This record gives sequence, C-alpha cells and structure tokens, in this order.
Amino acid sequence: MSRVVIAEYDAEANTLRLAEPLPGVEDHERVRVSIEREQAPPPAGNVREALERLGSLNAPTGDIEQMLAEIEAGRR
Repeated sequence: MSRVVIAEYDAEANTLRLAEPLPGVEDHERVRVSIEREQAPPPAGNVREALERLGSLNAPTGDIEQMLAEIEAGRR
C-alpha cells in the first residue's frame, strides 16, 4: 500500500505529527517514510503582486449578495 500524507516535524519530540490517524495502520505499526519538503511560494512583495498571484489561481469568485441569496434559497 502506498499513500501520500502531509505531516509536521516536531524536532523537540523527534516525531512526525499527522493531521489525522491513518486508516488501516495499527498503532505503533512500522511504516516507511519518504521526506520531501513542502515548497511554499515566496511572500508577495506588495498588495498588487499578491492580488495578481491570487488572480492567477483561476479560483471561483462570486458576488457576496448573490452567494447569500443562494444560501438562503437553499434553506427553504
């Protein structure tokens, strides 16, 4: 079985912390681990650069009034 999970390294406790238990893996079971550092994007130099980077994600956007109306309509 092979699976990718994100873990946080705790040097003080010499452990890897997982966001949740691994399904199908017993407590104290030995597992093989491969370490790759997560690449964080460089911080934005200014607001314009940050907005351009956000715009490049092509994520959905919406009018807040329309979104609230759709939420309310879904409650009926």
